[in-house]
Amino acid sequence: MAVTDEAIEKIKEMIVSGALRPGDRLPKESELAAELGLSRNSLREAVRALSLIRILDVRQGDGTYVTSLDPQLLLEALSFVVDFHRDDTVLEFLAVRRILEPAATAMAALRIPAEELDVLQGKLDALGPEPSVEELVASDLEFHRGIVQGSGNSVLCSLLDGLSGPTTRARVWRGLTQEDAVSRTLHEHRAILGALRDRDAEAARSWATVHVASVEQWLRSTL
Repeated sequence: MAVTDEAIEKIKEMIVSGALRPGDRLPKESELAAELGLSRNSLREAVRALSLIRILDVRQGDGTYVTSLDPQLLLEALSFVVDFHRDDTVLEFLAVRRILEPAATAMAALRIPAEELDVLQGKLDALGPEPSVEELVASDLEFHRGIVQGSGNSVLCSLLDGLSGPTTRARVWRGLTQEDAVSRTLHEHRAILGALRDRDAEAARSWATVHVASVEQWLRSTL
């Protein structure tokens, strides 16, 4: 194992074991290096790597701290990595979204407050019957983010947020090339919202599946 990898593993073990907890300040570099049996250079590289993936927070002049380890914070790294996807993997990202998003929508049917449904309805109404493709895609992202947040599962919310990037271009492409894409998307959004208002988890799941699958099916037919 490379010395930097070893240093990362040792710091990870301290966090996983509870020796270091969210918000804790790490010991001074010289002390921690001696405690872990590492060189200061390898420790420094490990800290830099762990700060990039939001495990550690290096504060100039104050020291290094364990972050909150909140799922949303940690999964920011997923979004960054996902942005490097190849175009030929978009279908795979859509397939993952088709698995996760209907489940999140079904959970939201039982938990999302009526007030939040009113907010989503208002934004949908404000779009009008003929929004531009760019307006529709931006609204689509916001619509689904609001629903997934309503599921009450922060990990699921962060995962889907991180996966939204690669499918955005596909949705724009579809909106520009498929004649009824805009009207179909609006119809599906209203159907999802209706199922959420009825607190019908299975109907919400079904409409969310149809919604994601329609993009996936269109993309398969064009590739």
